Amino acid sequence: MSHPTNLQEEEIMRQDDTLKASKAAGQQQNEPEKSGRPAKTDGNQVRIPVEEGGTDVNGNLLELEANEAPVPQADYERVQVERDQLLDRLARLQAEFDNYRKREARERTEYRDYALVNTIEQFLPVLDNFQLALRSQGTAEQLRSGVDLIVRQMEDIIRSLGVQPVPTVETRFDPRVHEAIEMVERHDLPDQQVMEEVRRGYTLRDRLLRPALVRVANNPKQKTA
Repeated sequence: MSHPTNLQEEEIMRQDDTLKASKAAGQQQNEPEKSGRPAKTDGNQVRIPVEEGGTDVNGNLLELEANEAPVPQADYERVQVERDQLLDRLARLQAEFDNYRKREARERTEYRDYALVNTIEQFLPVLDNFQLALRSQGTAEQLRSGVDLIVRQMEDIIRSLGVQPVPTVETRFDPRVHEAIEMVERHDLPDQQVMEEVRRGYTLRDRLLRPALVRVANNPKQKTA
């Protein structure tokens, strides 16, 4: 009874050996040749060798799209031309801006010089009249009359330049354009009214050139009322 059992075990062992041999042969056929050469490319596809880890769970080779491609020479030259054009344009703009800045500074200086020359030319006749008055041999009254004419002439000039005197006498004290040098107690004048001008003030359009020095009335009765 033992002989048939042994025969069955031997048959089973032979079948196992045959199955193992067939599996080993199949793995040798599926295993790619290891060559250490770089991955082969097929169009835009890149085949990764087995030794570089490019297999899936089934042992098949992976194929990936190429991430980088060589830049065509024509595109490279086109980019170089565009870069050169941009650099040239930038240099031109920088030069134009520098020229504009220099021209604007020159024109501003020329305008200031022109305005100064125009103003001086208007005051030269006034200086001439002062010199004539100093050389005159007239009486004190004649000298005073001549100086009065010169002052009016100067007032006309500064008025033509846009300079206006600050209103003072009989106006209410305004700290924006007036500078009080004395407060005088007066019961016959309104409180804070300018009663005397000591030095005239002037404005140029809306700009204060200098405040007017004035004496201001102080009326205690109006303060307590």
